[in-house]
Amino acid sequence: MTQGWSARDIPDQSGRTAVVTGANSGIGLITARELARCGARVLLACRDERRGEEAAARIRYAVRGADVEFAPLDLADLSSVRAFAKGLRADRIDLLVNNAGVMALPYGRTADGFETQFGVNHLGHFALTGLLLPKLVATGGARVVTVSSGLHALGNIDMGDLNSERNYRRWTAYGRSKTANLLFAHELARRLAAAGSGLVAAAAHPGLAATNLHTAGARLEGRRVVERVMDLTNLLAQPASAGALPTLYAATAPGVRPDSFTGPRLGWRGAPGPSWRAGWTRDDVAGERLWVASEQLTGVTYPGL
Repeated sequence: MTQGWSARDIPDQSGRTAVVTGANSGIGLITARELARCGARVLLACRDERRGEEAAARIRYAVRGADVEFAPLDLADLSSVRAFAKGLRADRIDLLVNNAGVMALPYGRTADGFETQFGVNHLGHFALTGLLLPKLVATGGARVVTVSSGLHALGNIDMGDLNSERNYRRWTAYGRSKTANLLFAHELARRLAAAGSGLVAAAAHPGLAATNLHTAGARLEGRRVVERVMDLTNLLAQPASAGALPTLYAATAPGVRPDSFTGPRLGWRGAPGPSWRAGWTRDDVAGERLWVASEQLTGVTYPGL
């Protein structure tokens, strides 16, 4: 049961190694901190070295004896993703939390030429998971948790325009990138089952949580009115500590099913529980097509799948 589930219910994580992307702030920081509090070794995979090291220091201050380490990872640059995977000093990976993301940015491109939201939110994590797959599969009881959003409902994936070149709308592009997250989790779960692997692929979303993700796009463009509106939205939101619970539940709770989608029980806030998702996020054909396209775009294939 998930009724009233909280961080106090996280099972002992001693001996386990977790990789959390975007762990320098918000949901990612809380997720990393709580995993460390329960005994896990946690690698903070972040783009900014200063902020990543500060996050590690904050966790060590909050959790006595925390085993945390910063490791550079820029999901907007596939060479950085490859360097991270190659340099990862871990014999095992019990948990990969694909948490990092960007929201409603002006049109831009990653280092590899992909539309920024699709490139960071989906392709970067697709490549990272594929490169870490051998260690994940070899670790008994491992999980991959991909953080999506209830706003995936804003847009189904457009296979004919993955980079939103024809008609860019920032919120539609965000919704499509979050749909891509769910299609990825669905297709990964399907392929793992077909291969007879015990690796669990699941997804989660935080509901409406007060983080800097809401204001980042407006701040980047200097749109102060929009930034203030988003600040007001954060006043209505649940704290980041509550927003992290669905991710932590999907990552650690016993009996989490492959391709499950955990979110706040009320949709935007509340204890974690099964979440509504658009039917198109469980479309096997769409999942297969996105998978093949993602392999071609990133140059990363999944051994054994």
